Amino acid sequence: MYKKLFFIISLGFVMVSCNKNSSSNGCPYTTPTDAASAAEISTLKAYLDANSLPYTQHTSGIFYNIVTPGTGTTVPGVCSTVLVKYSGRTTTSTTPFDQNTAGVSFTLRQLIKGWQFGIPLIKKGGSIILYIPPSLGYGSAGSGAAIPPNSYLIFTIDLVDYQ
Repeated sequence: MYKKLFFIISLGFVMVSCNKNSSSNGCPYTTPTDAASAAEISTLKAYLDANSLPYTQHTSGIFYNIVTPGTGTTVPGVCSTVLVKYSGRTTTSTTPFDQNTAGVSFTLRQLIKGWQFGIPLIKKGGSIILYIPPSLGYGSAGSGAAIPPNSYLIFTIDLVDYQ
């Protein structure tokens, strides 16, 4: 009898403590608040202007161009799993360092900050071009030989779906 009572009480404590650490949708993560430095923003803006590329500046320091806004009334959040098709390159190359044209799923919070800021700007079926400064990309570490340290990145992303 006491074992059953102890088990029930313990289970109740576990359930209550889990709820305290979660937000209302069950996701303990929030949208990042990072921002690029003024120098990075200035460098990226100079690149975009020199190449006559259309853009809008986000408060984080990424720049973007919404090609197609998508449809629906909601956008993905940082805890969403997004299904995307994309191509990524640095501003110093015309060759993609990575791409997926078949569609691949990621949890948004696991991706670079630039994607976490940019993807929620479009809805399902939308397409966006993100211009990402180093601190919101792969930073001073880079990522392998394909993405040198302090690289400015360009991603073309199609948001196929999300949940």
